[in-house]
Amino acid sequence: MDRVTSMAVFVRSVEGGSLAAAARHFGLSHAMVSKHLRGLEQSLGVPLLTLTTRKLALTEAGENYFRRCVQILADIEDANREAMQLQTVPRGLLRLTAPVAFGEQYLAPALAAFLERYPEIELDIELTDRFADLAGEGFDLALRIGRLPDSSLAARRLGASRMITCAAPAYLARRGTPAHPSELAGHRCLYLNGVTTPGEWWYEVDGRQTTVRVDGPLRSNSVALACQSARLGLGIVFGPAFALEPAVARGDLVPILTTFASGALDIHALYLSKRHVSKKLRLLIDFLASRFSRPADIDGV
Repeated sequence: MDRVTSMAVFVRSVEGGSLAAAARHFGLSHAMVSKHLRGLEQSLGVPLLTLTTRKLALTEAGENYFRRCVQILADIEDANREAMQLQTVPRGLLRLTAPVAFGEQYLAPALAAFLERYPEIELDIELTDRFADLAGEGFDLALRIGRLPDSSLAARRLGASRMITCAAPAYLARRGTPAHPSELAGHRCLYLNGVTTPGEWWYEVDGRQTTVRVDGPLRSNSVALACQSARLGLGIVFGPAFALEPAVARGDLVPILTTFASGALDIHALYLSKRHVSKKLRLLIDFLASRFSRPADIDGV
C-alpha cells in the first residue's frame, strides 16, 4: 500500500474529524480508509488514533506523526509544482513596493536586468517609504530596510547596507563637530522611524556595540526627507549609506564619527507565504538575493 497515500488519508481524517471525511474527500470506502490507517499503525508499530462512536482523537505518537505528515505532504506538493513549472516559461504580472531612495538608486538597475532575463514577466512597482499592506493592497513583494515588524509575512534576507552619520558643513560650523558618539546628546539629531529604535543610534565603542540616546526636532519614515533636512542644516542624520552618500559626494553632507563603526541595516524581501509561492515570484526573490549580496551592486557589508 502506498505510504504517501496512507499519510494523506491519515491527515485528512484528522483535519476532517472523522474517517468519513477522508472517505468523501478521496472517494474511498470507509473500509479502505480504515485499511490505510491500520497499515500505517502496523508499519510504525504504534497506535496513531483512538476511535469512539462520537469522535476521533490522536494519541501522543499520532500528534507528532500528524505534524510531520503535514509538512512532508506540503513538501511533496511543492516539489511536484516546481517540477511542472520548469516546463513552462515564467510570465505574468508581479506587484512590488520598495523605499523610494533605494528603489531609485539600486532597485531600478536590478529590475532592468531581471526583465531582460525574463521578458514574459511584467512588473508594477510602487516606491514609497510607508509600510504597505501586502494582502490588502495586492502586492506580491515588499522590500524593507531595517527592523522588521512582527507579522505573519515570510521574509528573506537579501543583503545589507552600512550606516553612516552625516551633517551639513554649515551645521557643523555653527554647532561644532562631535568627536565621540556620547557628544551627540548635545546636538539636534534627525532620525528615521522604522529604521532604528526611536531616539537610539548605535556605534561600536571600545570594541562593544553601544546605544546612544539622541533627540532632535524631526522624525520621519522618509530617508529622502531626513537627508534633505540635514542638507538644509537642520541637524545630524544617521541612515543607510546608499541614501546619504550621493549628498556626501556632492559635498552637501559631511560624514562624521567615521572611526566608530555603525553596523548595518538588513535588506529583506517580504511576501505573504512560504508555501504556494509562484515561480515568477521565487525567481524574482532569488535574483534580488543574488544581486544585493554583491558589494558591487549595493553598499553591502
